Amino acid sequence: MSIAQRLDDIRRTLPAGVSLVAVSKFHPSERIMEAYEAGQRLFGESRPQEMAAKAAELPRDIEWLMIGHLQTNKVKLIAPFVSMITSVDSERLIAEIEKQAERCNRQIDILLEVHVASEESKSGWDIDELRSYLASGVLAQMSHVRVRGVMTIATNSDDERVVRGDFERIRHIYEELKPGFDANFDTLSIGMSDDYPIALEYGTTMVRVGTAIFGAREY
Repeated sequence: MSIAQRLDDIRRTLPAGVSLVAVSKFHPSERIMEAYEAGQRLFGESRPQEMAAKAAELPRDIEWLMIGHLQTNKVKLIAPFVSMITSVDSERLIAEIEKQAERCNRQIDILLEVHVASEESKSGWDIDELRSYLASGVLAQMSHVRVRGVMTIATNSDDERVVRGDFERIRHIYEELKPGFDANFDTLSIGMSDDYPIALEYGTTMVRVGTAIFGAREY
């Protein structure tokens, strides 16, 4: 099955208002172009150098989303062009994004990554730490970052109840935080290739799908 056919099949399952991010990390530009020619414009990468190299050679109207853990010293590599950084998990990272966005005379959209999974290895804010940070007012003073919502990655489990529990928790966190922001806070990013149909039941507005579009990764 072609990439275009896979994209079409996935799009048919998504309600209006749900964005599809094609996770293109580790896949070559040629395969990204196949998806682009099938109408896809949102692509997710996890390595700043790889994203920057692809952005330089692929069409300018692609919206690049940083979806993996981002080191502060790599923000400058993507700040000039990145559409959204979805994996913002610390005060230090927010401060660096603000700094680099100001240098580029841009406002960069971000998602706050919250840790709800049972694995300690997963990144993301502890919710109490995030609440304290937001209450401090530091973020509200920044003009070059725009918080669009929250993101999480569910526990890697074959037990659907565990995954549903994670999605329910992040949905409640999204609803709790939403009144503290303006109307641009509109994104709940949950769901990947294996679990996005479940995420749809919990109100996801952005799903990240890689394998189901591109097949196995090319390392």
